[in-house]
Amino acid sequence: MTNQSTIDKLIEMRLTAMADAFRNQLDDPKCREIPFEDQFGMLVDIEYSSRKNNRLKRLIKNAGFDQPEANIMDINYTSGRKLNKELIRRLATCEYISEHRNLFITGATGCGKTYMACA
Repeated sequence: MTNQSTIDKLIEMRLTAMADAFRNQLDDPKCREIPFEDQFGMLVDIEYSSRKNNRLKRLIKNAGFDQPEANIMDINYTSGRKLNKELIRRLATCEYISEHRNLFITGATGCGKTYMACA
């Protein structure tokens, strides 16, 4: 079996991230030194991560957030905003959901409540 037919079969089985990673492994001379089990494990990890990321992107898109690009890491914590960074980090863990607690975000118009909720 040739490498190209293997790649074609991976793509046919919708394992495109694994196919791309396999191509990269074939092109990288350093990978020849890595044992087969480790190479295969890396391929599986890449495909798994790709599927998880794609699922998360799809869920965010389907949720219909007003600002799907919002990110906790991009929040501006300047002193004038009076944001508690530690509190926001705790909220980002989403523990309040498993504790069946509600979350209310209040503030003046245009202060970033929607962005915070989407992040």
